[in-house]
Amino acid sequence: MKSGKLVNNKISWRGDSALDDGKEAGLDLSKGLYDSGDHMKFGFPMAYTATVLSWSILEYGDQMSAVKLLESALDALKWITDYMINAHPSDNVLYVQVGDPDIDHKCWERPETMKEKRPLTQVNKSIPGTDVAAETAAAMAAASLVFKTRNVTYSDLLLQHAEKLFTFADSYRGSYSVSFPQVQKYYNSTGYGDELMWAASWLYHATGDQTYLSYVTVQNGNAFADWGRPTWFSWDDKRAGTQVLLSRVNFFGSTQSSNAEMKGLRLYRKTAEAVMCGLLPDSPTATSSRTDGGLVWIDEWNALQHPVAASFLAVVYSDYMLTSRTPEIRCSGKSFTPTDLRNFATSQADYILGNNPMKLSYLVGYGSSYPQQVHHRGASIPANLDTGCKGFKWLTSIVPNPNVAIGGLVDLKFRLLSVIEHQGTVKS
Repeated sequence: MKSGKLVNNKISWRGDSALDDGKEAGLDLSKGLYDSGDHMKFGFPMAYTATVLSWSILEYGDQMSAVKLLESALDALKWITDYMINAHPSDNVLYVQVGDPDIDHKCWERPETMKEKRPLTQVNKSIPGTDVAAETAAAMAAASLVFKTRNVTYSDLLLQHAEKLFTFADSYRGSYSVSFPQVQKYYNSTGYGDELMWAASWLYHATGDQTYLSYVTVQNGNAFADWGRPTWFSWDDKRAGTQVLLSRVNFFGSTQSSNAEMKGLRLYRKTAEAVMCGLLPDSPTATSSRTDGGLVWIDEWNALQHPVAASFLAVVYSDYMLTSRTPEIRCSGKSFTPTDLRNFATSQADYILGNNPMKLSYLVGYGSSYPQQVHHRGASIPANLDTGCKGFKWLTSIVPNPNVAIGGLVDLKFRLLSVIEHQGTVKS
């Protein structure tokens, strides 16, 4: 959900909010996105959102344009990147959080009326945050490609910030979860090697500078790439995303690459194929982490995150195969086609959109049946009502939300999902 002074606002129950964010540091941090129906701005998952949104636009912008959604996607991306530019006021300083999560989670109110203090958190040379700084660099590098043909000045500015942030992240290594233990309860980072590889990969695509390719293949591949071991793509773990992204280079060639760099690219592609083999339900190496209804399940919390991210990678990889005329991948001796990968992705999307045991869409506003009581402050409280910090009666209300958070993907816990599949009950 957008923060700041809204422009061309089409949502009747939304208004301007958090206009003073960043003011204590002389910065304008009013833009950006609130997290998960609350009012925190967490830089780590927000930057990941911008990176994947950029990748989506780069791969499928024409399709977005065909259904008249490209401009909305570009607007959403720039809302985040404007925030990130302002959050990086000098080479070795990045503001990574607005608000205190412990205080924020004790409140339930509309963002337009909140009056609580919103402290700022920064990483710098003395208090490192390699993971969040590198993810922000990745986001800005990817976004620079999106805006390259639309606003060259803005694209260049994003790329300058991306390169400086990557140098900062790499030079002063340390996890932001160690620097700020409080965040471990919310968006804990399990390591920063994957973000360094992810950022360098996007910088290679954005600049064509071979030093970034060497960074991810020759210099740091053995340390951070985790070649040969498939993983799950998420806001915390970028390894699978990097493997698919660098497979693109292997599919379509890099004429300037050394033999050592080409070897590294082959290993990335081989690992990306292992990721794909794990997703395909008929593969000998298919993951068993699925619900009875066929939805990929990896984590009890935010159960829909992984099937959505995995489906995106599967579609992208299938398109790379089609474009490069690669007919198949081999999974322990069994062959699979790009169509198989796309069918997997379709199955996950169909489940989320209502083809599931409950016949319930988990995308708010989509279809005739979707959750009516979602964890979202703005949706749960009537428009223009100032509840103060203690509006929790709206959180626990048993009536449908007065406002519909259209497009919101429900954050299901796996235990609830299991109940849904076996008993046919759901609240939100």
